[in-house]
This record gives sequence, C-alpha cells and structure tokens, in this order.
Amino acid sequence: MKKKFLLGTTAAVVLAAGTFGAVSANASSAPQAAPAAAPAAAVAKADAENDNLRQTTHLTIDAATKAAQASLKAAEKENQRVSVAVVDRNGNTIVTLRGDGAGPQSYESAVKKAYTAVSWNAPTSVLVGRLANTPTLKDIPGTLFLAGGAPVTADGGPIAGIGVAGAPSGDLDEKFAQAGVASLN
Repeated sequence: MKKKFLLGTTAAVVLAAGTFGAVSANASSAPQAAPAAAPAAAVAKADAENDNLRQTTHLTIDAATKAAQASLKAAEKENQRVSVAVVDRNGNTIVTLRGDGAGPQSYESAVKKAYTAVSWNAPTSVLVGRLANTPTLKDIPGTLFLAGGAPVTADGGPIAGIGVAGAPSGDLDEKFAQAGVASLN
C-alpha cells in the first residue's frame, strides 16, 4: 500500500510540476503579442530582393532517361557493352542503364565519371590532363579521372553529367556520353 501511495504521489508531483512550468511559460509569454506571420509571397519577394534565393535548372527524369538511352544506343551501334549514368548538378544519380553484357565494374565507373564531369563542368578526358599538375585531384571521393564523362550545361553552367564506362577505350566511352548530351539539344 505504501509503494502504491508513494508512486501515486510521485506521479502527481511530476504532473503538477510540468503543469506549473507550462502555465508559467504561457503566463510569461502571454502579454507579448505573437508576430503576425508574413505571407509566403512577401517572404519570397524579400528573399529575392536580398539575393537570398537561387533558381537552378535540373534535368527531368524523362530528359535524363532520353540522354542515357541515346548514349546506350550509340554504344550498341558500335557493338560496345557499356553502362551509362546520368547525375544531377549535385551529383545525385538520376538514371543508370546497364547495357547487355556490360562488365560489373562499368556501373560504378559510369556514375563516377558523370559525377566528375558535372563537378568540374568539363569532359573527363580534359580533366585527365589536369592530373599532371595536380595529382591529388584523383583523391577526391567519388571521382574518376578517366575519359568517358561529359557535362550537360544550360547557360554555360553545369546541370548534369553523363558517364559511360565499359568500352575498350575512354575515347569511345566519351563519344557515347557526348551522344547523350547531343540528344538533349
């Protein structure tokens, strides 16, 4: 009986303390009027005027798929077995296609080539040349400095990257990646 009473008393004290704290908090803030919420349009306009917002261009899933399919078809025309990846401006994968017979390493290589191309807004074949002056570039996680990646741009800025891997040479991979870019124009 004493345990039940003690437990019940403890619960009542905790509940009373919580209620008192909530009432105290509400009482202390009651005299202050809550600021009126600004309409969303007014906030957006103020942010735009203060240069706090940026609009960015992204490929749709349909456009990314179209580009990946164009790259894969270009490779198939030359009897090459490749994987194709399309990533967005932030390096997030939008779509990947693994062609029939593509090697197991080609999937990850295609994603990394696409990421590398969009990160530097340059074909990966061009970036390979930069390794002579800055060999530590290859140490950046998620990148692959082999030919086969091509950036997709809008108004001069990168909006996506297409990576192709699996052909016997990076030049072929990049040719197929460029076919994907060309399909978007």
